Amino acid sequence: MLIFLNFCVCLSFLQTKTGIALLYDEVSENAYDIRLKLTKEVLTIQKQDVVCVSGSDHSANHRTVTLRRQPVGGLGLSIKGGAEHKVPVVISKIFKNQAAEQTGMLFIGDAIIQVNGINVESATHEEVVHLLRNAGDEVTITVQYLREAPSFLKLPLGSPGPSSDHSSGTSSPLFDSGLHLNGNSTNTAPSSPSSPIANEPKYEKRWLDTLSVPLSMARISRYKTGTDKLRSNAFEVLALDGVSTGILQFYTAQESADWLRAMSTNISDLTLQNMKMANKCCSPSDQVIHMGWVNERLEGTDSSQLYKFKFLALKGSSFYIFSTPPVSTLDWVRAEKIYNLCEVLFKIHKLWLADDCWLQANLYLGIHQDFDLEDQRPYCFSVMVGHGKSHYFNVELGSELAVWEKSFQRAIFLEVQRTGSKTYMCSWQGDTLCFTVDFALGFTCFDSKTKNVLWRFKFSQLKGSSDDGKTRVKLLFQNTDTKQIETKELEFQDLTAVLHCIHSFIAAKVASVDPVFIDSQSIARKYMYSN
Repeated sequence: MLIFLNFCVCLSFLQTKTGIALLYDEVSENAYDIRLKLTKEVLTIQKQDVVCVSGSDHSANHRTVTLRRQPVGGLGLSIKGGAEHKVPVVISKIFKNQAAEQTGMLFIGDAIIQVNGINVESATHEEVVHLLRNAGDEVTITVQYLREAPSFLKLPLGSPGPSSDHSSGTSSPLFDSGLHLNGNSTNTAPSSPSSPIANEPKYEKRWLDTLSVPLSMARISRYKTGTDKLRSNAFEVLALDGVSTGILQFYTAQESADWLRAMSTNISDLTLQNMKMANKCCSPSDQVIHMGWVNERLEGTDSSQLYKFKFLALKGSSFYIFSTPPVSTLDWVRAEKIYNLCEVLFKIHKLWLADDCWLQANLYLGIHQDFDLEDQRPYCFSVMVGHGKSHYFNVELGSELAVWEKSFQRAIFLEVQRTGSKTYMCSWQGDTLCFTVDFALGFTCFDSKTKNVLWRFKFSQLKGSSDDGKTRVKLLFQNTDTKQIETKELEFQDLTAVLHCIHSFIAAKVASVDPVFIDSQSIARKYMYSN
C-alpha cells in the first residue's frame, strides 16, 4: 500500500507527527486518502467517513437526499468516475450556496447508488450524467460515502469545493461533469432551495481510526518483500504480530527521511525500554547490550538473493539470531543461532553516501574475506563466525549501522574483560598443545599433558600472521632481546574462531589503552557525523 504525504505537522521532536496521505493498494493499484498519526507508542491510520452528529440514530452508510434543481446552478454538484474505470460515480465538487450544499447531507466523495429509485452502481459515467440531467426539477439520490476513493479521481479533501464554470457538454469519467447548470427542466419557475428538514439527521465528514500499529518491537522495511528492490522515498511498518501499515510513500526524500527517523526513533526508544525490563531479570554479566531488527541476505536455490527479517541481540557472552523477538526468559534458548562474542568479527560493507557513491569499508585487522557486493542495499554489515561462515545483514538507516558497530565493539570488549582468557586445543608435528589468549599476558602455548609452557609473547610482539584458510596459521613474533622474528606454526580444528578471538582480545587491549583510537576507526560514525 502506497502513501503520498501532502503535509505534516511535527507536534514534538521525532515523537508525534500527523499528515494527510494517500494509501495505495498494490492489488487494485488504487490510492486512497488517509491521515497518519504518529505517537510515541502507536502509528494510527485514519480514513474519512460521513457520520451522523445529530438527529435520528440510523446508519450513515446510505443517505437518501432530495435535490430541487435551481434555475441558476442546477443541482450544484459535479461528478467523476464510472463503471468503465471500475469505480463508482462519485460527487467530486459541491458548489457553495447551491442545491447540493444546502441539503447539508451531501459530501465530496459520496458515491451515487440510486437516482430516482434507479440503481446506478454499475452505470457508466455518461449514463449517470444523462440520468441526472433528465431527472426533472426534483431529483432524489441515494449516496454512500466512498472511504477508499481512488487517487486518480483527484477528489479534494475539502467540502464544499471551489466554484467553477464547468461546461455541460461532453463528459469524461476522469474530469468533473458539471451538474450545476440547468438540466432539462419542465418548470420555468424558480424552485425552492434544497435545505435540510428540522428533524432530519445532520452529518459531518470526519477522520476515523481504521488501523493502529503498535511500535513496540515493530520493524520497518523500504524494500519490496524478499528482494533488494528499494522503494523510492517509501517504507512499510510492520507490527510484532505482522500487521502492516502498507507502503508509506512520500513526495520528497526529506519527508521520507523525517518520517523514517521519527518512527525509527520511537521504535528504538521502546526497544530500549524492553531491554531495561529484560535486564532487571539478568545478572550484571548477562545484560542485554543491544537488540533490534535487521534484514539477512539468504541465497536462494536458483542463486538469487533473498532477504528475510531477523532479530539480533547482544546479551552477556553471546550473539543471538532470532526469527522473532524474545519476549520471555525462555525465548532466549530458542534462538536460531547463538555465537560466543569473542569468536565473531563485525565488518561494515557499505554506506550509501549523499552523492550515491558506495563506500567500501573494512574494519578488521589482518583477516581478509571476499564478499559478493552486487546487491543494491545500503547500510550493510556482516558478522563472521566460526568455520569460515558468516551472516550478511542490512539495516534501514546509517544511524542504525553506527549503533550496531558501537554495540558490537562494546559487547565484545566487555566479554573479553569478563572472560580474561580463552584456551584452544591445537597441534603441531603430532604434539597436542594448548594455545591461550590472555587479556593481561598475551599469547601462551603449553603442552596439554605436562602443562609446561613452550613459549609466551605479549600482544605487542605479534607482528603479523598468515594462514592456509583451513586449519594452519603462522604467527610472527618479535623477540624483545634479539629483535628477530620468530615464527610459530599451529593447527586448529576451527581456525576462524581462533583468529577472531585473537582480533577481539587485541582490539579490547587497544581500547583499554587508547579508546580514542578505536573511535577514530569507526566508519559508520564518521559517516553519520558528516551528514
